[in-house]
This record gives sequence, structure tokens and C-alpha cells, in this order.
Amino acid sequence: MRRIIYFVATNVAVLVALGAVLSLTGLESILDEQGVGINLPALLGFSLVVGMGGSVISLLLSKWTAKRMTGAHVIESPSNAMETWLVETVRKQAREAGIGMPEIAVFPSPEPNAFATGARRDRALVAVSDGLLRSMTKEEAEAVLAHEVSHIANGDMVTMTLIQGVVNTFVIAIARVAGVLVDRAIFRTEEGHGPAYIVTSLVCQVVLGILASPLVFWFSRQREFRADAGGARLAGRESMIAALERLARVKDGEPLPEGMAAFGIRGGSAFAKLFSTHPPLEERIAALRSPATHSSHGRQRS
Repeated sequence: MRRIIYFVATNVAVLVALGAVLSLTGLESILDEQGVGINLPALLGFSLVVGMGGSVISLLLSKWTAKRMTGAHVIESPSNAMETWLVETVRKQAREAGIGMPEIAVFPSPEPNAFATGARRDRALVAVSDGLLRSMTKEEAEAVLAHEVSHIANGDMVTMTLIQGVVNTFVIAIARVAGVLVDRAIFRTEEGHGPAYIVTSLVCQVVLGILASPLVFWFSRQREFRADAGGARLAGRESMIAALERLARVKDGEPLPEGMAAFGIRGGSAFAKLFSTHPPLEERIAALRSPATHSSHGRQRS
């Protein structure tokens, strides 16, 4: 119920914010003076449906998409000791984190990695690579699983969907305003939309999408620090640090598919930190070692 309230509140906030931006900047009156005549309520409604709708659909399909993009095999009934250990470990962590039992899957990849996804806390998916199971100790693998369970418990998938939806809504609305302004005020198209509208809208949507993406990536990086802290609570601070140190020592291998990179415990390479979904592993380890994190989040095994 709380997530539904958040979603509705976010939608209302987006509409109010877009309307306020257009009014406070004087853009609405400028467009009216130029005879543009944009139907702002219709534009905002369209932008919201398209911007939020695309993100929500992606979230609802995330488990299905993830399984097929990675070739993950869901463990319906454990067939060996390792699968039994995986299921029981996640079951214990999910109970401690206060979420429903997620689906457990293993996907083929030589690189040690794992991800969690799903639209609901009680029906999520946790998947690990077979490379992770081969290269990590059980304590390290347990910490990675705890990190992913913490993502689910924190509601990170829903949060990222809302953030991406808000950004998409702003981008779509502003791009179309720019397209109409150029088409009507500069090229003097009197009826319908001319070529200038289409070209300007598409170009602005691409450019604004790129310019806005660092905000989304910043939120993504913050959620990794929170999931690390949650992993430390569930599996032990030293185990979480050891798992991250193991990831730092492993050379880059075959990464997760591009569409899944943001969900993994180890992000792919990026040409700039602003466009990275994950903080550097060194920063994550340092955050776990800091006295503040140790006192508020760390938990030593007894």
C-alpha cells in the first residue's frame, strides 16, 4: 500500500512541477504570444503516461527479461548440495530482512556477479553467476546474496523505476515544447506539426536524456552503498568487505548484458564516473570500513 501511495504522489508531483516550471519561467506566456497554443494539461498527461508507463512496464517485465537475457536457470527444486545451500541461505536472509522468499537462479558467466530484480518485494528474483559460485568462498558468496536481498528489502527496483519515470516525463515534455516552439514560432507552421517539430523533438529528447542520466546514475550509486550496508548486517561486515575485495581482484570478464548491468553487484565499465551505475569498489570497501558504518551497520559474526 505504501508503494502505491508513493507512486500516486510521485505522479502528482511531476504534474505540479512541470506546470510550475513552465509558468515560473514564463515559457507558457511566451508560447501563447507566439501563437503556439500548447495544450499543457494534455502535454503533461501524455508525457506522464509515456514517461512513467515505459518505466513501469520495464519493471513489471524485469524478472522475465532478466531470465532470458542472462539465460538464468531457476532452481525449482535443489538438485545438488550447492543449490540446496543457495536456497537455504537466501531463505534465511529473506526472513531476517522481512521479505518474501525470492526465486533463486543461476546464470552462466565466468565473471563473478549477481543481481536482484522484480516489481514486488515478496516475489522478486535473486540470481548468481556460476563464476561467482566457483571463485568465492561460501562466506563471500553469502555476503553477495545478502547484498542482493538488501536491494529487494530496500525497494530499490521500485525506487529506480520512479526516478527514471520522473526523468523520462520531464524529458518528453520539454522536448515536445521545444519542438512546437521551433516549428510554430520559427518555421511558422500554422497547422499540425511540420518536419521541424519531429526533428527538434527527437534531438532534444536524446540530448536531454543524456544530460539527465547522471541524476539517475547518482541514485543508482547511492543504492549500492545502502545494499552493501544491508549485506553487512545480514552476513557480517568482514564477509561483505571480503566479497568486494574479491570482486576488485578479479579481472573484467564477460559482463552482464547491457540492460542488466545496473542490477549486478559489479557494474560494467564506464567512460566517466557520472555515467556509472556503481561506485568504484574501493569506495564501497572504504565506506564499509569507516567507523560510522561499522557502528551503525556492521555486525560481526559470533
